[in-house]
Amino acid sequence: MKILVTGGAGFIGSNFIYFLLDKYKDYDVVCLDKLTYAGNITTLDRALKFSNFKFVKGDISDRKLVLSLFEELEFDIVVNFAAESHVDRSILNPGIFLQTNIIGTQVLLDACRKYGIKRFHQVSTDEVYGDLPLDRPDLFFTENTPICTSSPYSASKASADLLVQAYNRTFNVPISISRCSNNYGPFHFPEKLIPLMITKALKDESLPVYGTGENIRDWLHVYDHCSAIDLIIHKGENGAVYNVGGHNEKTNLDVVKILLDALQKPHSLITFVEDRKGHDMRYAIDPSKLTDELGWSAKYTFETGIVETIQWYLDNQKWVKSIISGEYLSFIDEYYGDLKWFLWLGQDM
Repeated sequence: MKILVTGGAGFIGSNFIYFLLDKYKDYDVVCLDKLTYAGNITTLDRALKFSNFKFVKGDISDRKLVLSLFEELEFDIVVNFAAESHVDRSILNPGIFLQTNIIGTQVLLDACRKYGIKRFHQVSTDEVYGDLPLDRPDLFFTENTPICTSSPYSASKASADLLVQAYNRTFNVPISISRCSNNYGPFHFPEKLIPLMITKALKDESLPVYGTGENIRDWLHVYDHCSAIDLIIHKGENGAVYNVGGHNEKTNLDVVKILLDALQKPHSLITFVEDRKGHDMRYAIDPSKLTDELGWSAKYTFETGIVETIQWYLDNQKWVKSIISGEYLSFIDEYYGDLKWFLWLGQDM
């Protein structure tokens, strides 16, 4: 089996690559990543030691590059993590999100259609559903919940989902889609809530919390997300959408307090700031379809997962500091220079 993982130098993608390499010794795994601000080649240091892993620097919206990869390597499965994913950044510059998340997905689908694959899997988000009211804890997102986006980011991801489904119906490209709740765990980019708060707390800096901090998110450990995708690409129904959630709902304020308590830092570090534009109030996933049809269950509760995650950040401060300082971006420039097309890292397949 030969699997292409796009966006594999990012948070969830890198964890999925390690999941595959550790579980499937006979699979060839190829990572395609543009190495933008959120993609870090050093995250894949351990992966690069595997003889069945290959890294390619490139953009999923680069049609020439993508078609050449498909022709040369004849992928069986494509898992698309590649995306601009930060809501605040999408508010500042929506165009970048449309280019990568929609056009990039179309380029991949065209390649899948031309060269043939067993499965194209689109990694999506629960944000395509919009949000739920705080006073209705009985409500959850299901696969039948209507799409109702709130930000340029979620609109771009919803557009990609619809495009994936259209290629399945019109061109018979075999596909699946997963929509996950908020992930946390190793290699999470430091601008996101949990790693940002850990980093600031360690330096005794003010911890900015949007609004009153009452917004609720359903937290999913990245390992559990990876195990769900693994099941879907191997056993999921063609054309199906699967929700992946952890049933770990916490307010943003509660999460920050949990982190401060674990780090033995005072709650007085919390500072409430102006709320985000269009800020969704509550996300809550019903993953029962995934459980009933494919037998998936989460390994982590938030209480067990967050302790492990905090320890990972404490043990990997060099990785965190290299990103915050911009050192890893300098490394990329020095390592790749003016390379415009693609570079192979790893063994021949």
